[in-house]
Amino acid sequence: MDAFFASVEQLTRPTLRGRPVLVGGAGGRGVVAGCSYEARVFGARSAMPMHQARRLVGASAVVLPPRGALYQALSRRVFEGLRGRMPVLEQLSMDEAFGEPPELVGATASEVAEFCEMLRNLVQEQTGLVASIGAGSGKQIAKIASGLAKPAGVTVVTPEEQTELMAALPVRKLWGIGPVAEDKLRRLGIDTIGKFVATPESEAASILGATVGPSLHKLARGIDDRAVAERGEAKQVSAETTFAHDIVTLAQLRTAVDRSAEAAHERLRKDGRGARTIVLKLRKSDMSVITRSLTLPYATVDLQTIVATAQRQVLDPVELGPVRLVGVGLAGLSAVRQGSLFPELEYDTPESVGEAVAVGEAAATPALELDRAGSSGGEGGSRWHPGMDVRHPEYGHGWIQGAGHSVVTVRFETRSSGPGRARTFAEGDDMLVVADALGSLE
Repeated sequence: MDAFFASVEQLTRPTLRGRPVLVGGAGGRGVVAGCSYEARVFGARSAMPMHQARRLVGASAVVLPPRGALYQALSRRVFEGLRGRMPVLEQLSMDEAFGEPPELVGATASEVAEFCEMLRNLVQEQTGLVASIGAGSGKQIAKIASGLAKPAGVTVVTPEEQTELMAALPVRKLWGIGPVAEDKLRRLGIDTIGKFVATPESEAASILGATVGPSLHKLARGIDDRAVAERGEAKQVSAETTFAHDIVTLAQLRTAVDRSAEAAHERLRKDGRGARTIVLKLRKSDMSVITRSLTLPYATVDLQTIVATAQRQVLDPVELGPVRLVGVGLAGLSAVRQGSLFPELEYDTPESVGEAVAVGEAAATPALELDRAGSSGGEGGSRWHPGMDVRHPEYGHGWIQGAGHSVVTVRFETRSSGPGRARTFAEGDDMLVVADALGSLE
């Protein structure tokens, strides 16, 4: 899918079509989750700090919080439609998947291209969104081809073309080459896939490891026999938050851990399985990461057990150093769930773990300002914030463009309405209510 998050925003909020849209956290440590092609022209990209992206794009930037439920709903529509033509899809994320249609066995490049165009048209007709499709002899080539096809295109790489195409590409294009591996190779003068292929496989193993090196070397040579298969169930569910201000006290950290554990538990509840291992992740202000974990003798879905186990792993920021990100992960997922016979023994008291500050005291600490969409209100504690979906009995579904100084400005529009009109209301207007983001699909 092309610029999926931003494209969904432009689809359901017609005023934004043709404008540079940045989706992500708007706080000081916010990160770009997605950006429209109009924003990319200025150099903005996903995973970039939001403040940097806003500076690049300038005053024309439209910054919106993510609407996960809406993206998931449209993702389901996309892949349900595609499964009608490709029963087996290996979905990598909300907006990317591999397919291997049986009818294309032995097909010519033009027949493959025609099939891909049919899929693109199918996606656009059913969702209004644009996809780009790449095809090749294996997953590696297909993934690279899909990148070359963007935006809104199809690229078919034949076996005869793939060697020449791959040779000229940066080594980072190889699936599995991250920043660390890229740096190792660049320091040895290996900056393209062609140069990597020219490197003996034994040397690739010594640079990147005995397992990873040879497998990547085969992919670089176009040898890729990995089957397309439906992905299995998730091995872990987690929730994490980056904070606008560093956490520097134990009380603040305990509050943050409680919230992350509760959010992870909610995802576990939706997953329908129990978890045996509780993982605590802390990213310090110097960007180093500390991960700790404890494994229970049984899989649980009990919130108190999960929170208590996460809290047992907490380290005091006074000794550890300032913390900017807190996350709780739940692993060892199993359909077999068991409750503890004596759960009260697992809910550690401060005395049992030798902590100086009680969990109850931490919970009473005022909440920190979270750098995530929808975590705080607008100015002066307002319940409204930009990007929020709302509904009015007279004007229908809309979204908040701005809030503050006791007023809120709403743009009333949906996918089918065309650009809507903006109206201003008093902050306390009872006729204006929070709405489901899916209403913008009307």
